[in-house]
Amino acid sequence: MEIRRDIFQAIADPTRRAIIVLLAMGAMTPNALAEHFDSSRQAVSKHLKILTECELLKQDQQGREIYYHLDIDKMKEIDQWISQFRKIWESKFDQLDQLLANLKSKKK
Repeated sequence: MEIRRDIFQAIADPTRRAIIVLLAMGAMTPNALAEHFDSSRQAVSKHLKILTECELLKQDQQGREIYYHLDIDKMKEIDQWISQFRKIWESKFDQLDQLLANLKSKKK
């Protein structure tokens, strides 16, 4: 049975977010990724497994090396989900800007 991980739980971890940032620049092997962290290669591999299980990462075998890279489509899914809240926040900020502008004009 395949484990289906929650993508938002996966990206809640700061190490996994750091891995995503590194892989946004290009595909890397687990060893190359591990060099950027104070944790063991095994710990980094566990993070890679979680990110792969929630389909944020894809693996590409090149000879004996496995390269991990971001699945951009999955990142777009996250962005689409967050964008609905971005619209709400922007609306609230616009209302606040208008209120502050009104208060400032009344002081004059």
